[in-house]
Amino acid sequence: MTEEIFDIVNERDEVIGQAPRSQVHAEKLLHRAVHVFVFNSQGEMLLQKRTATKDEYPNCYTSSASGHVSAGETYDETAPRELEEELGITGNLQRLKKIAGTPENAYEHAVLYQLTSDAPITPDPGEIASICFLSLTETDRLVAKSPEDFTPPFLQLYRWYREQDHSKE
Repeated sequence: MTEEIFDIVNERDEVIGQAPRSQVHAEKLLHRAVHVFVFNSQGEMLLQKRTATKDEYPNCYTSSASGHVSAGETYDETAPRELEEELGITGNLQRLKKIAGTPENAYEHAVLYQLTSDAPITPDPGEIASICFLSLTETDRLVAKSPEDFTPPFLQLYRWYREQDHSKE
């Protein structure tokens, strides 16, 4: 399998080069990612538990769908692709927030999207060990109790999301 190539970006999210995934992660280079929070009609958020074979944050909970932006791709192209690849669903994504890459979020400039859907989920077993739908209150409890069980990018995005009026239960 050919290794993914990512755009390397600067602090302003401007492309300054390209490198293979392993080099980007090993050298902690700024790069791009997307995250999607999927909610069902009851307002519960889908969390995925990453497989034990993931190179970063194995066995951790993270966003419903997430992934790196491939070289030459945009955030808006990547989000629906990742949603379909990881969960087998499509829908009209709402773009919510862009955060800058820092050591606290794995050096990823990330864009957060949201989708409400009751479509049947088909998790990719190569990426996802399990999924669950939880209320935001239940998710708050888990995050407070065991933040180490979640990926740093998810925690940063989730905390921002909970600070917004539209996300209060």
